[in-house]
Amino acid sequence: MPLVYKICPTILWRDAEEKGRFDGAPVDLADGYIHFSTGAQLAETAAKHFAGQTDLLLIAVDDSRLGAQLRYELSRGGALFPHLYAPLDPKAVRWVAPLSLKADGSHAIPADL
Repeated sequence: MPLVYKICPTILWRDAEEKGRFDGAPVDLADGYIHFSTGAQLAETAAKHFAGQTDLLLIAVDDSRLGAQLRYELSRGGALFPHLYAPLDPKAVRWVAPLSLKADGSHAIPADL
């Protein structure tokens, strides 16, 4: 099953775990859906939207667990980006890992995604 990924500030995700639902970060709330990326899109997403930020988590979710509320839609450069039009249940998450910065200031995206 393909995985989709959410880059999220730790504090927002810990709050979601306590509440039992993630409604999204401020950008998600403003856009009306939760932004996800595929593994191939992660490095560009991190560089464009999270440059230099620390205390982030990388959250992996099986896209099949999100149902019809997950839609792959055209976005930058004509790429299809996964967007979730519902809250994310933390129980649907496969794994969560810290997203650290490398010495050059870019994020250390796992190579095996």
